[in-house]
Amino acid sequence: MALVTLRGYVDHIIYSNPDNGYTVLELVCNGEVLTLTGSMGGISEGESISAEGEFVTHPSYGEQFAVSRFEITEPEDLDSIERYLSFGGIKGIGKAMAARIVKHFKYDTLRVLDEEPERLAEIKGISPRGASLIAEQVAEKRELRQAMMFLQRYGISYALAVKIYDTYGPELYSIVETNPYQIADDIPGVGFKIADGIAEKTGIAFDSDFRIRSGIYYVLLNAVNHGHVYLPMELLLEQAQALLSVPADLMDRHVMDLVIDKRVMLKKVEDETRVYAAVYYYMEQNVARMLLMLNGHVDSMDEEVTAELDRITAAEGLDADEQQYKAVCSALTHGVTVITGGPGTGKTTTINAIIKLLEHRGKTLKLAAPTGRAAKRMTEATGHDAMTIHRLLEFVGSPEGDDASVHFEKNEANPLEADVVIIDEVSMVDIFLMNALLKAVPPWARLILVGDVNQLPSVGPGNVLGDMVDSGLFEVVRLNRIFRQSEAGDIVLNAHRICNGEPVDTEKKSRDFVFVRRNESGRVLGAVCTLLKEKLPAYLSVQPQQIQVLTPMRKGALGVEHLNTVLQEALNPPSKDKREMTMPWGVFREGDKVMQIRNDYQREWDVKNDAGFTTEHGAGIFNGDIGTVLDINHFAEELTLEFDEGRRAVYAFKDTEEIELAYAVTVHKSQGSEYPAVVIPLISGPRPLMNRNLIYTAVTRAKECVCIVGIPETFLAMAANDEEQKRYSGLCDFLKELSEWEEY
Repeated sequence: MALVTLRGYVDHIIYSNPDNGYTVLELVCNGEVLTLTGSMGGISEGESISAEGEFVTHPSYGEQFAVSRFEITEPEDLDSIERYLSFGGIKGIGKAMAARIVKHFKYDTLRVLDEEPERLAEIKGISPRGASLIAEQVAEKRELRQAMMFLQRYGISYALAVKIYDTYGPELYSIVETNPYQIADDIPGVGFKIADGIAEKTGIAFDSDFRIRSGIYYVLLNAVNHGHVYLPMELLLEQAQALLSVPADLMDRHVMDLVIDKRVMLKKVEDETRVYAAVYYYMEQNVARMLLMLNGHVDSMDEEVTAELDRITAAEGLDADEQQYKAVCSALTHGVTVITGGPGTGKTTTINAIIKLLEHRGKTLKLAAPTGRAAKRMTEATGHDAMTIHRLLEFVGSPEGDDASVHFEKNEANPLEADVVIIDEVSMVDIFLMNALLKAVPPWARLILVGDVNQLPSVGPGNVLGDMVDSGLFEVVRLNRIFRQSEAGDIVLNAHRICNGEPVDTEKKSRDFVFVRRNESGRVLGAVCTLLKEKLPAYLSVQPQQIQVLTPMRKGALGVEHLNTVLQEALNPPSKDKREMTMPWGVFREGDKVMQIRNDYQREWDVKNDAGFTTEHGAGIFNGDIGTVLDINHFAEELTLEFDEGRRAVYAFKDTEEIELAYAVTVHKSQGSEYPAVVIPLISGPRPLMNRNLIYTAVTRAKECVCIVGIPETFLAMAANDEEQKRYSGLCDFLKELSEWEEY
């Protein structure tokens, strides 16, 4: 469809979003009033514009003109100049004053405002001071407008253009034209690829020093998004060369330049040179140092404590199991204790005994877990209040979006008031969160870490639990006995068979571990939909939304993206009673199950009571949080979502790239969660991904029922594949290295 150009003046701005520039306005064009929508930030009522776009029909608001690009034009007649001044948002100039100014200066009015603003004092009612203030406003509006127009020539969105203008001011022109890669360094949310696109438009050479250094650093940071804390030098150069398409010999010196600039650190471990972004190098080193310091104090057991230990463990039934008894002893005598075990091995019973014993000795305890769901389960299992680690550390977000003010109130200067800190689901804890936690644990406190080392490592960077266990420096108690084995369901028994590399009987008729044989992806999809809509809700007396589909992959017929499209249609189809919105990254409908896919520390939320009053307010919605779309407001361009614990957050339409449908999620994203039932579609997949700890993690997410739909042989092949995906983390080596020093 051919684009149309409209020319006129802005009569009324109906809505404007200052974050992304999205604007709804009324334009007077040839005497007709038209509604325009689109990214038109910085525009004012009374201004003349030329807008290019097309007419569309909105389902609720009728015909509108969708603007693809626009520019502000100079007023062409005296009426237009007067209208611009009276509606232009300039303090000190109203309709009467605008009329006097135009009457006095006529067609020279705009030139006077730009070049001789002091002459405004010639007008009755404007003092020299008033003329100066008006001139400042006019200059500021002109500078912002010029910057927006300049940046948008390079394909920069309005929201990003505002950030660039606020960061650099008049210097932005030279930065964009000489080193746009600096923008990626200075402004959060701007990556190498955006900067590279700008650089290409400005004609910067592909082998520019700025480009190569920025590309290398981007590869390091991108590795963090895939769970790595560092990259081996060879792999870094290989990936950087693929990204930059420049000869490898050009990159060696640029790595060293980054080292000299202290943005990158090198660490030699045996024959491998590890390349870290500096912040992650020091983070791993600090985590190792703080763990060793906490582990430094060891207490002995006197007769009184031993007697009390024997009494409580006997009452809890732990005296018959050597490992559980050992775990309780370790919690009393060691600064750091790691308790690991699979389902049904008595982790909860052991923790309850530890809590009772420590409370009897007058110790103050704090309990926490990485997610709200895990914390809730911990509270239910122990009878003691548990919270998320973020809440424990008193996370503070920044409504203004200033990342510098995002922090935890609890730290080394303001530690937790606790003698013992117990953390559950530690396999989910990445290096960021462990660093923040350890800063807040007082030096005299005991740290008890509970988790399953056989599960997948954290979504975020690092392999904290695995590295601690592998270091051999901490008291690690492995619970491996299945209690009440005769009563245990097949979920528990098969999870241990998977973990131990033992065969699972796929032919067995089981109440809670079911194989639905399908050998073609279309038939798998049909069976999954039937299970979620009909079979499992009736069998378990649950709602379809409580059942979780888990898949190893994002792409493909049985990947997250396609599964969610199919399941949305099956479980929450279009309806005249449900509003929906379409964005490039997906369709969202009221009632949809969604997931936050990145940490948003600034996202504010409220908890409301039945009367609609706010009872709690906070900030921070985190990667993996599951919610429901409560409301879609097309006029305000906003969605309201409700997450666990009744937290309601409002998202602008443009922010919905932070969320995705969650009828199906990857196994990685399910960590720390527990569902009444999980459905796992399996046909085939790449061997490095289809491994034992992935299927083990998926199976152990289910409380009452596991349904594997597809080819049982694929499941058996995954259970037999004990090759874990390589994750580059160096905490284990830092721990061993620092443990040899007398002082950490």
